[in-house]
Amino acid sequence: MELDEFIVMPHHIHGIIFINKAEQNVWQPNKFGPQSQNLASIIRGYKAAVKKHATLQQLDFAWQPRYYDRVIRSEKELQNIRQYIFNNPAKWETEKHNPENLLM
Repeated sequence: MELDEFIVMPHHIHGIIFINKAEQNVWQPNKFGPQSQNLASIIRGYKAAVKKHATLQQLDFAWQPRYYDRVIRSEKELQNIRQYIFNNPAKWETEKHNPENLLM
C-alpha cells in the first residue's frame, strides 16, 4: 500500500491509495466473503486505529459508517484528483458543513 496525495479536513478525509500487488497484474473484482489485502481492509484498519486512539484519549469521536471510493483509470484523472485534494482546504470556508456557515 502506498499513500499518495491526502488531506485531513475537519469532518472528512480525502486521499489516494495505491495498492501494489506484485503477484497480481490483472484487475479482479472483490469476491464475497472475508476481505483482506484490499481497500476495504485498509480503511477498516485505519478507522479501527483512529477510533482506538480517540477512545484511549477520551475524545468524543465517531466515524460515518461508509466511505466513497473510486478507481483512478488514467494519469489525467490522477492529476485532477490530486489537484482537487490540494485545493480542498481553501473551499472549507464556504463549505455548508463548516459549523461557522450553518446559517448561510
